[in-house]
Amino acid sequence: MSRFTRITATTLAGLTAIALLAGCSSDAGGQSGSADGKGKVYYLNFKPESDATWQEIAKEYSAETGVDVRVVTAAQGTYQQTLKSELAKSDAPTLFQINGPVGMRLWKDYLADLSGTEFNKALLDPTMAVGEDDKVYGVPYVVEGYGIIYNKAIMDKYFAMSGAKATSIDEIKDFATLKSVVEDMQSKKDALGIKGVFASTSLKPGEDWRWQTHLADLPVHFEYQDNKVDDMKDLTFSHNQEFKNIFDLYLKNSTIDPSLAPSKAVTDSMAEFALGQAAMVQNGNWAYGQVSEIPGNTVKPEDVKMMPIYTGAKDEKTQGINIGTENFFSVNSKASAADQKASIDFVTWLVTSEKGKKHMVEDLGFITPFNTFTEAEQPTDPLAKEVVRYMSDKELKSVPWVFTTFPSQKFKEDFGAALSQYAVGKMEWNKVVETFVKTWKSEKGA
Repeated sequence: MSRFTRITATTLAGLTAIALLAGCSSDAGGQSGSADGKGKVYYLNFKPESDATWQEIAKEYSAETGVDVRVVTAAQGTYQQTLKSELAKSDAPTLFQINGPVGMRLWKDYLADLSGTEFNKALLDPTMAVGEDDKVYGVPYVVEGYGIIYNKAIMDKYFAMSGAKATSIDEIKDFATLKSVVEDMQSKKDALGIKGVFASTSLKPGEDWRWQTHLADLPVHFEYQDNKVDDMKDLTFSHNQEFKNIFDLYLKNSTIDPSLAPSKAVTDSMAEFALGQAAMVQNGNWAYGQVSEIPGNTVKPEDVKMMPIYTGAKDEKTQGINIGTENFFSVNSKASAADQKASIDFVTWLVTSEKGKKHMVEDLGFITPFNTFTEAEQPTDPLAKEVVRYMSDKELKSVPWVFTTFPSQKFKEDFGAALSQYAVGKMEWNKVVETFVKTWKSEKGA
């Protein structure tokens, strides 16, 4: 799970100073390209674990095209500071990452418009790119998705029962239907051979991110949507009832009593699903390893599926799963025209060529958001396939990851603690809402 680092006023002030210095030191033509006029690529990578792979990719591309590609990798946890330092240099990165709308606002003076690039036009979901005023400043190159993972075999067993509230998963398109099915399944749990419909709700401190971050993404997105914004300093948690709807459904139709939730970890929850003790669990595509590698796992790969997190919001029938990323390619607008073109060509090669695509999927392990990748060229695990399936469905609207705008880790921890108190019956829901609103406001500095 990705985590968001809050941008402080001090950082912003420092970046402003850097931008002024850069503006004074560079000429109108930007940084100089390579001597042969081909341009060069300087890619600043932020994941240390992928450094060796990127170095090999750069070497291969240079050998194939004659274009110099240099990859520098920031040390763990230092990417923003490294980017700040490197962009102030005369030989600055020509290609780098931003983390979404927040990063776009932070680095906007260094972002070239990518709207006309081949890789931007190849996005399966064009709305995932970040930009403004018809310009695109960041193009996602890897995505992840989360929703309600379900065991198709258990669901099919239920659908075949007399009096079932639905006859197939295709009939579950909103919260009302999901609730009806789940509560009926819970009443028939012994006949289904499960301990509960949902795996345990892990509310142990440090293990509650599925709720205080991932589940909270939905009501925050809905409130942003209502206000036609992508961030708010003063949030009212106006869609708290939708959050409560699904959270209560999880708690009341689980393998455990709600009072035990604060003692459960994510691994406990995933083990219950893997062992066939639960029919459903909220998590993302990254969790497949936790399912398949559990000793005694009973769930067949072809039975691991995913559905959207329905909460009772409007237009649910067209809602997809939560798909997003904090990984967007951006090109340095202050680099020379030749270096900008070289950087764009490099990304295009990654997204369109057979060699590049193989590196993206097999070596880097990415679920890619581009229509240039066939189903056979995407990761083969079942949950990755589900993400691609939802992303490719033009009739569904993915729920974007807006949790990157959450104010701080403290906000998440306070909200998670309140949810834990609510689960065990020691806090009323209105107090949970109050905690959310007050902590959001104080941490956002409104």
